[in-house]
Amino acid sequence: MMIQVNNVTRTYGPVVAVDHVSFEVDRGEVVGFLGPNGAGKTTTLRILTTFLPATSGIARVAGYDVMTQSMQVRQHIGYLPESVPLYGEMRVEEYLLFRATLKNVPRRERQKRVEYCLDRCRIREVRRRLIGTLSRGYKQRVGLADAMVHDPDILLLDEPTSGLDPIQSRDTLTLIRELGEQHTILLSTHILPQVEAVCERVIIINAGRVGLVRKMAEIATDRATIVTEVRGPVEAVTEVLRSTSGVVAVESRPIGDGLFGYEVNTLNNQDLREVLSRRLAERQWPIRRLDLRQRKLEDLFMEVVVRGTEQAPDQPIEVTDVTRDPTLTPA
Repeated sequence: MMIQVNNVTRTYGPVVAVDHVSFEVDRGEVVGFLGPNGAGKTTTLRILTTFLPATSGIARVAGYDVMTQSMQVRQHIGYLPESVPLYGEMRVEEYLLFRATLKNVPRRERQKRVEYCLDRCRIREVRRRLIGTLSRGYKQRVGLADAMVHDPDILLLDEPTSGLDPIQSRDTLTLIRELGEQHTILLSTHILPQVEAVCERVIIINAGRVGLVRKMAEIATDRATIVTEVRGPVEAVTEVLRSTSGVVAVESRPIGDGLFGYEVNTLNNQDLREVLSRRLAERQWPIRRLDLRQRKLEDLFMEVVVRGTEQAPDQPIEVTDVTRDPTLTPA
């Protein structure tokens, strides 16, 4: 296990920024770390990177305790913060060589690693330019190159596509996907489609507490809804849909001109589109639409955030699929 977090809490006076957070990230995983503004994502990342101490709890990165073995932790991680701290008066290649030296990259390998990062982060064309003259997007990519230059086991990325244009964002996501084949990656972002594109699992945090942990492959099959639009008497259509074997709930809404939309939930997410189409056609009701709408990450995200907002501050958020290591005990 490359990242282990058990009951980690961080307070700022009376403010609880992180509240008994627990999760794990295995070797080779690309995991999305999501939450609204102020949820505690950045604070958690700063604890994992040893920039901030936890008030209580235990966190281990690459097997090392972030409190007592901070130097070993830093040797195994690459961290891209949301606001990248760079030396504006240095040139890009000069800066990366400097950072590679600080990170103890062997002398004979430094230039090779810098060349690799220049290529992978697509910043070779600005290698001779002063960092202070670069656009925000280029600075973000220089920061990513800095995080990669010592070839760490773990990459902690906080909003890696911030300030990038669509083409740069696409290239960065492709790079993250490729890096995930050899590195463990914890990706924090507000852009949910990016998580769906590159991550294998997602952790959603809200109000400092973990609200959900789920594999991306399970989200689409977690809940599927059949959406149809039919022109016909709403009560009769609803009754036909509801009486179909395997249907558990039907909701209707008017669209206009005698047309109604229906959302049909089925037992165990069965795909009953053919059955429903046949039953509706038998009654000669025109069908304008018949789709299977699968659950999206955005739906889960909103559920966790809304559920956490509705609960009292002293109530724990119900967590789904969180695995804890019983050998870890809170400090």
